[in-house]
Amino acid sequence: MRCQSFLLLGSNIGDRLSYLKAARRSIENNDTSIIKVSKIYETDAWGKRDQANFLNQAIEVHTILSPIELLQHCQKIESKLARERKEKWGPRTIDIDIMYYENLIIETEELSIPQKNLENRSFALSPLHDLCPKKMHPILNKSTSILLYESRIKDAMHV
Repeated sequence: MRCQSFLLLGSNIGDRLSYLKAARRSIENNDTSIIKVSKIYETDAWGKRDQANFLNQAIEVHTILSPIELLQHCQKIESKLARERKEKWGPRTIDIDIMYYENLIIETEELSIPQKNLENRSFALSPLHDLCPKKMHPILNKSTSILLYESRIKDAMHV
């Protein structure tokens, strides 16, 4: 059985657009199909702001991989595309995060689904909104549209 998942791709080093394309090509295989792709957004860095802007894109995939297998698949792609993990929220060639996997709630040291702090990340919610504005956050019980609206209000208050 194929399960629905939403991934966030981000890049802020080198040819950012090429890294997003390479990640999409690598994600799709016999186990995982890309169903929909958001437009690409250029956003300020989050968490550690003194770095180049990111290109971000959300993709909807259907996969037979379990959540942990999907995480491992994404991490292999990040390694293949020269992702280095030197500092938390530091610059990267590619970042692939699992925002949702079906309506599962998973909280382990290795994996958090839904993605931690998703409700505060306009850079993730904007492309996610392109794909699934009515999808409900399984913990907060709010739609992507509502989360994006609330996140933008928070962003405006902190400017």
